[in-house]
Amino acid sequence: MALGKIKADTLEHSTAGSLDTKFVVNGSAKAYARCVAAGTSITKSFNISSLADTGTALQTLTLTNAMSDANYAGVATSGDSSCNMAVDSHATTTYRLVSNNNAGSLTDSITQSGLLGDLA
Repeated sequence: MALGKIKADTLEHSTAGSLDTKFVVNGSAKAYARCVAAGTSITKSFNISSLADTGTALQTLTLTNAMSDANYAGVATSGDSSCNMAVDSHATTTYRLVSNNNAGSLTDSITQSGLLGDLA
């Protein structure tokens, strides 16, 4: 059985108008993850192959499909209102999250993160 292709420059909806497909491709998250507080397991993800607990409040996530370069945007938030999250380092196949409490001390937290940019 041969596989086909769908080629389209514009998506059109009967009542909502149309949208250039480059906005769909460029505006979509290329990876996301929600992880438990201890950094030991992923509860929901897309394009994430593994999670490593690399220290208190530090989690390193490995991508299934690499980013084109390390200049992508990473966003992160905590499931705990008393913690602040950040994407601490970027590489094409991994990124690291760090969380700290309102006093600035490193603390484990439920993490939620996403990446925006181009896949390799």
